[in-house]
Amino acid sequence: MNKNDRTEGNAVTLFFSSIGNFISRNWHFILAFFLTFICATAIVWYDANTSETMASFALEEYEVGQVADKTIYANKSLPEDVKYPVAIEKGEKVIRKGFPITEEEYFKLQKMSDSPVYVDYRAFCDKILYLILVSVLWIVLFNPVLLRKKVETKEVILECVLFILVFFATSFGMKNAIFQNPFTLPVMIPSIFSAFLVAILFGQTSALFFSALLALGVLGASSFQIVPTMFTLAVCISSSRIVMKIERRIDMVFASLMQAVLSLVFITFFKVMFNSDFNDAVFLFPALAFNAFLSGILVLGFLTPLESIMNTASVFRLMDLSDQNTPVLRKLLLTASGTHQHSMMVAQLAENACKEIGANALLARVGSYYHDIGKMEHPEYFTENNIDTANKHTDLNPSLSVSVIKSHIKLGVEKAHQLRLPKQIIDIIAEHHGNSVITYFFNKAKEKDENVNPEDFSYAGNPPASKESAVVMLADVCEAACKSLEKPTATRLEKFIQELINKKIESGQLDNSALTFGELTKIRDTFVRILAAYYHGRIKYQNQKDPDDTSDSESGESKDKSFSSETRDKSLSNETK
Repeated sequence: MNKNDRTEGNAVTLFFSSIGNFISRNWHFILAFFLTFICATAIVWYDANTSETMASFALEEYEVGQVADKTIYANKSLPEDVKYPVAIEKGEKVIRKGFPITEEEYFKLQKMSDSPVYVDYRAFCDKILYLILVSVLWIVLFNPVLLRKKVETKEVILECVLFILVFFATSFGMKNAIFQNPFTLPVMIPSIFSAFLVAILFGQTSALFFSALLALGVLGASSFQIVPTMFTLAVCISSSRIVMKIERRIDMVFASLMQAVLSLVFITFFKVMFNSDFNDAVFLFPALAFNAFLSGILVLGFLTPLESIMNTASVFRLMDLSDQNTPVLRKLLLTASGTHQHSMMVAQLAENACKEIGANALLARVGSYYHDIGKMEHPEYFTENNIDTANKHTDLNPSLSVSVIKSHIKLGVEKAHQLRLPKQIIDIIAEHHGNSVITYFFNKAKEKDENVNPEDFSYAGNPPASKESAVVMLADVCEAACKSLEKPTATRLEKFIQELINKKIESGQLDNSALTFGELTKIRDTFVRILAAYYHGRIKYQNQKDPDDTSDSESGESKDKSFSSETRDKSLSNETK
């Protein structure tokens, strides 16, 4: 074997090895797409078996007396029956190109189109190829690079189910005489319901990409009619945008009403654009408005079980978790009050910074509330909780101190799993220190041993993989470090915070977060603005005493004692009298 053959063999082996690794990593996604494709194929097969088409030409294209533009042969024999008392022989010319279609020939065309043995294989294959293209586009759109997040299995499964629901509803609607009109067909399509669910459970970006896929699904299922496709795309995009501003469940009612109005606006626009009349407005307008409103109400009903089953960080779930009266946050306040106060300040910094860079501010706020819940087990070992007590680490070996400090990450993640917190919150808990070195104890250990290993004094987590997690990390370190800064003016704060951010960049803690330098500048400016306001100065009031000055307090004490004894003597004399 020569060198070229060995190189080609290695390349082939590497290629198949890469495919094998891809399948092993993404087998659940592949299985979900495969099952979705099978279901869509079954719907297409049903559509091909029940459509009045022959050789991809619809029956509506022909009428009695029309000159046929092609010759249609009967490829199967059909006996007489009650509905169609006429026989058709295999190979018979049913209509001839260039000749007018007679009533008998048209009757035979009807018999062929209505017969289940005449399957339009060409139309069936065309739609299968179309579904393959849609599947490829689905894989391209839903990847971590475009979504800027890791695609979860539960998200793919829900979207596959909703796609099949919309595809089936569109195909079924095409079989009904009422909804065969391209303007009335959208009444049957649950596109708004699907867009609402995906946007609330998985975010606006996923919902926008899924809107494009739903529109393409409607295009294929509706025999490539442009009106229902454009209407589906319009209402899905608007639905995805509307629900991004809601914070309470009651807001879904108002979102549904708004979407009902937009549906009427869209259908009016399309009727004008395609020069269609408004004769069906009495049925069409109320039906579309009802579809939109009912979609919102159904979403409210489905959200609670889906949030529980999928454990997603939806806006409603995050609002529930942000309640300060939840048992775990109440316990944090009672057992580690300093940590609780620190978490509240981190939440304020992270939320405002995420608003500035367009990240999920609510997720960052709630993640900040819970990021240090692991400290509840040993609150006395963290300085923010040592108000009137000595530092527990004074007499401890640095290695032992580090093990206690690092344990709050593991304990926090375990506690989060017990509480069934959403994965995004658990990721923030696990990543808010990344794998950074615990510098204070590392330096103390280095004083005793120059050959100390930095990994022994580093957190065991991974660097933040999302913008929200990275912002919480920066807010956490800046809030804690700025407390030790003397004279915290805005200028000094800006310089100090920039140094802290630079250290995180140099240590590689922000490499996976997708934060840009422009966004880091906005984050720094936000932190400076809030912390400068928090550490603002106050004027000293007149006659304000230093609480550590005991001279005045002692003289005041003697005056109080003399006053109280004098009062007691007077009261006793009055009693005697």
